[in-house]
Amino acid sequence: MRQSAKAVLLGALVCALAGCGLLSGPRRPAGTGKAPASGARPFGGAAPIAVPERAKAMGAFLMAEYAGEEGSRRQALNYFEEAVRHDPNNATLRINLATLYVRFGRLKEALQQASRAAALKPRSRRALLLSGALEAALGRNPQAQKTCRRLLALQPGNAQGGLLLGALLAGAGQLGPAQTLLARLAKEHPNSFVANYYAGRVAVAARDYAAADHYYERAMTLDPRSALAMLDLAALRQLEGRTQDAIDIYRKILRVNPGSDDIRRRLLQAEVGAQTANRAASNKRLIENFAVGPADLHVSQGLVDFEHDEFEEAATQFNLALGSDPQNWRVRYYLGTVYAQLDDSSRAIEQFDAIPDSDRHFIDSRLQLAYLYDKQHDTQRAVEVLRQALAKRSNDTQIMGFLAGVYQEMKDYRQAVALAQQMVNLDSRNDKFHFNLGALDDEMGDKAAAEHEMERAIELNPSNAAALNYLGYTYAERGEKLDQAERLIKRALDIDPEDGFFVDSLGWVYYKQGRYPKAVEELERAVHLTGTDPTITEHLGDAYDKVGKLADAAREYRDAIKETKEKEQAARLQHKLETLRNVRRAGR
Repeated sequence: MRQSAKAVLLGALVCALAGCGLLSGPRRPAGTGKAPASGARPFGGAAPIAVPERAKAMGAFLMAEYAGEEGSRRQALNYFEEAVRHDPNNATLRINLATLYVRFGRLKEALQQASRAAALKPRSRRALLLSGALEAALGRNPQAQKTCRRLLALQPGNAQGGLLLGALLAGAGQLGPAQTLLARLAKEHPNSFVANYYAGRVAVAARDYAAADHYYERAMTLDPRSALAMLDLAALRQLEGRTQDAIDIYRKILRVNPGSDDIRRRLLQAEVGAQTANRAASNKRLIENFAVGPADLHVSQGLVDFEHDEFEEAATQFNLALGSDPQNWRVRYYLGTVYAQLDDSSRAIEQFDAIPDSDRHFIDSRLQLAYLYDKQHDTQRAVEVLRQALAKRSNDTQIMGFLAGVYQEMKDYRQAVALAQQMVNLDSRNDKFHFNLGALDDEMGDKAAAEHEMERAIELNPSNAAALNYLGYTYAERGEKLDQAERLIKRALDIDPEDGFFVDSLGWVYYKQGRYPKAVEELERAVHLTGTDPTITEHLGDAYDKVGKLADAAREYRDAIKETKEKEQAARLQHKLETLRNVRRAGR
């Protein structure tokens, strides 16, 4: 495998910094067979050269940077540790190492590095901020406050330091001083979403709803799509007695994220709360949603980072939040989701797997685990975690559909069909469930049952393009009802004219009808739309054969052979190629 140009360049640079080629001992003078006398230095530099420790540190640093860019965080961590060993008085290296330790959840080691960096470079704002955050995460709040005050003395307008100190004060019950500090920050940083958002949270905790309303409205102006701010604003509206406004906000969020059980739960509570006389109990539950303190600040910042696809930063914030509360399963779920986005499957699995079955994130964590295991082709473990989820929610058709899909991958069609049938039984008017059951019946070889389910799907939803195409293609494959097949597939194409598989179906109908030039026209477009699907490529080869384009047919067959994973199809294609060769030899 060729190395990238960057890897080669870095390797050469590290080699130069480390003195590669100069560590192998003294050389023999040219033209002699003797080693030089002891202490002699022929050519002014052939004796061993001691490599400076700082050069070794620089080499390790460059390799750490490269490993991080390539996504190998474990390797990056090892290189940063090596760099610090070679240059222990470099505060910047220690800060970088501390940041990586945080992302691996190793907070105590991170604090050691950050504290040492702050001692080496007392005016380093990065070192002080990271030290304060780690002290807070590890429950050392008095030290954290002291560190934040040192930072703010150096830079009074430091937004992150001020937010952390405000969170520390609020978490300690000093809501008045916290509000004063956060109000100043929000005024100094009017375009900071987090400053306004967190000022709103603390204002709610202090029962200052008018101030909270101001800050949340400002936060929503800065980021109108933020689900984080919308959720808090909805809860605030409930506290203010504006329940219908809260319900409207929850419904707005659900339109964007219809699968969120948490939002549905909050909406239901709001709708019930609107009819209850026990407003005090309802408000008490709502206030509990507005926890304040360093951990809550890190969760808020992490969610903002996540919403803006800043996944590395989100991982840092969630790990800091877990430092003071390792059993916060909600944050572990968030962290697992972030690691999944970073393609760090092993750490994502570790976080999801830790969530107990008593927690409300358990079901979602099992779905996430199933996705990760399936991605790794570990279908047995995917089945195991989906079974755990189904045991907790036996009539959940989402879980059933996922599990049926995994069984289909495993070619365990009996189990897949049983689940698909159960889904139809639970919701007999869902056209997608009928389509899925029909597709599985077809895999089982039960063509009559498959046809029945496709017809039922179309009856329930005449715009189900997938079912229209499936049924039309089924007729074409059998060479029957070709006029009806053409009508069905054209209806599918009216709905989605650029679907290459639908275009292929129409081309195949034309082929079966003997309309070979029209078949070629449609199948060429299908190949253009889909790229490398071997079945569509084979269809085009067959059509070329019928119109006498034998060289083109042979080319398509060869391309299909390269792409197919089915032994039966590969053998059929090879036979077609041999037939073409024989025809061409015979001078057709």
